[in-house]
Amino acid sequence: MLKLISFLFMFATSLLNLASAERSTHIVHMDKSFMPKAFASHQHWYSSTLNSLKSTSPNSDPQKPLELLYTYDNVFHGFSAVLSRAELEAVNKLPGFVSACSDRVATLDTTRSTEFLGLNPVTGLWPAANYGKDVIVGVLDTGVWPESLSYKDDGMTDIPSRWKGSCDGGYDFNSSLCNKKLIGARYFNKGLLAANPDDRDKKYSARDTDGHGTHTSSIVAGNYVEDVSFFGYARGRARGVAPRARLAIYKVSFREGRYASDVLAGLDQAVADGVDVISISFGFNSIPFYEDPIAIASFAAMEKGVFVSTSAGNSGDTPRRLHNGIPWVLTVAAGSMDRSFGGSITLGNGLNLRGWSLFPAKAVVKDSTLVYNETIAGCNSTELLSEFHGGTIICDNSSSFSSQILFISESNADAAIFISSDFTYDENSFQYPGAIIRPDEAAKVIDYATKDANPTVTIKFQQTFVGTKPAPMVAEYTRLGPSPTYPGILKPDLMAPGTLVLAAWIPDDRVSNIGSNIGLSNSDDFNLISGTSMACPHGAGIAALLKGAHPDWSPAAIRSSMVTTANPLDNTGNPIREINGFNNPIASPLSMGAGQVNPNSALDPGLIYDATAQDYMELLCSINYTRKQIRTITRSSYNCSKASSDLNYPSFVSLYTSGTNASTQNFKRIVTNVGDGAATYKAKVTPPEGSVVTVFPETLVFRKKYEKRIYSLTIHTKIDENNQVTYGAVIWVEDNGKHSVRSPIVVTPKISSDDS
Repeated sequence: MLKLISFLFMFATSLLNLASAERSTHIVHMDKSFMPKAFASHQHWYSSTLNSLKSTSPNSDPQKPLELLYTYDNVFHGFSAVLSRAELEAVNKLPGFVSACSDRVATLDTTRSTEFLGLNPVTGLWPAANYGKDVIVGVLDTGVWPESLSYKDDGMTDIPSRWKGSCDGGYDFNSSLCNKKLIGARYFNKGLLAANPDDRDKKYSARDTDGHGTHTSSIVAGNYVEDVSFFGYARGRARGVAPRARLAIYKVSFREGRYASDVLAGLDQAVADGVDVISISFGFNSIPFYEDPIAIASFAAMEKGVFVSTSAGNSGDTPRRLHNGIPWVLTVAAGSMDRSFGGSITLGNGLNLRGWSLFPAKAVVKDSTLVYNETIAGCNSTELLSEFHGGTIICDNSSSFSSQILFISESNADAAIFISSDFTYDENSFQYPGAIIRPDEAAKVIDYATKDANPTVTIKFQQTFVGTKPAPMVAEYTRLGPSPTYPGILKPDLMAPGTLVLAAWIPDDRVSNIGSNIGLSNSDDFNLISGTSMACPHGAGIAALLKGAHPDWSPAAIRSSMVTTANPLDNTGNPIREINGFNNPIASPLSMGAGQVNPNSALDPGLIYDATAQDYMELLCSINYTRKQIRTITRSSYNCSKASSDLNYPSFVSLYTSGTNASTQNFKRIVTNVGDGAATYKAKVTPPEGSVVTVFPETLVFRKKYEKRIYSLTIHTKIDENNQVTYGAVIWVEDNGKHSVRSPIVVTPKISSDDS
């Protein structure tokens, strides 16, 4: 007790002459061994310290108590509190004081997707893969803007000796622009020129004149870039999924067009150059594999151990429009992240709302008159809006936002509040001051605007919010499976972030024009873009990390690890939903595959479903391709002595014929134990509605690592007249709970080629 009294006396004495001062938050590091025994806990010690400080400070305001924000006892011993400079000086003299520092504003990761996916520098895939060190990713796209800071080679080691590629010069592109990060750049335009002879006089190079290729490649493996943003939104540090991987760029897409011959040449060169992973954010629609350059070239890539990630395609919402439904590649759908952008809306009555906005200005609409007039609330008539002078108008949900904002931008309004049923937004253009609110928030705003004598509103822009729920959601633009080319394999495989991803861009007037009506330009040369094109490089980047952590894994093994560990739940713990107006239905595997990719779990999946070139050849034989067509893909004269549609894939699709009463389909799978040592797994089945699913055996026992086990799965379905798509899953759960290996099950009607 004497020690406690002495401690408090010393502390009080040091505060007798404290003057009132402005306070700020400080983090105080304490040596816990100095805690007097009279205190039951460190929390009690720190709290008593602040109480003593309060009671002995002569100029303190009794109505404003000192605030203990946090106490720390695991990674750090100490507390954080709001203190004046004099109070902090008194704390410095305490027994046990170690150090103190001012609180700092945390910088948001602009490529938020890596944090959203759980990648972190302490545990999991990033450190296990050394951030993708020395893995080479080939990106087929619109080229590269090599001056972007995303391609600087700070922190990169010497280029691996196995690299056989080159950096080709061309118009406005010097080969010296390549470095230890951007190790290769080539362009392929002979097919383009052959189809467009008038373009032969134009000058070409690997330089990106569109922006798309710069964006996708920096998502895969861009280096660290500090303090970037999109007109102030998403400000922070950018980096790719595999920031220490190498990039090789193959320009096969030009403003004048994109031709299969050039794509095939680019893929061919990438494999010859020695890339480990290929990212292709485009595809060819509704063509058989033997005519698809991506399918053809990726087969050879797969044989050489090269992993290929592709995009599922945009302009979604119609089933069977997905492209890149190729069994030997990864097909990636797109989803949202837990980050949103907007303006903070404050009504004159004190009500605060978080509106969605990307208005590109650090502006404030302050105390503007808020107006709701049913006559003009549709905000879709230039004539009616011309009668509106000043103030902020409320636009109802009777017209689309995209049309309303065009009419508003031609009006004399200060700003607008748009009511929209869209749950999330994927466009980066917001050309007039305003913000979007949901219909369930609209009633309070309209009520205030119509009943208050002097309704006003203040809107602050350039707001970035993280932790948005629910997330992810399947983007409305992502194309749906099954593959029209071969529906017997579940495509897409999984989902990755694709909506409003911020990454490097070219210094393009089209980006600057987003803010041109208010005289702004985006000097950071980073852009927020949405599409499965952005989801695909996330898949490629994760594959690069897995390749770095498991260099002996085949492309099929890497894909399997990503599929069976994907998460079908959002950040509220509920099934992932699709963005679809008011309804937002639960997402089907035909829109999201197995779910959101989960990189850290993919590092250690427990079991994998592997496949070889022979397995894929047997699959091709089963779909009645001719020997010539198969040889086009496989480059071999396989005679189809064995044909099997039952590919060892980490998912199941049961196709039934419409008009029949029931369907039964049998599957066989081989799983390999890649965990540490012996393991026992038991099957847990969630059958699709109307189906009975049986698994034999129900228990798999592995005595050692890399041991294989075979199981069968049978789906028996009663078919109703609605021809519905139903889905479930089989999960192999390890006895100790360490691993859960999940495979989606889909039951869907067959369609004829005419229907696709």
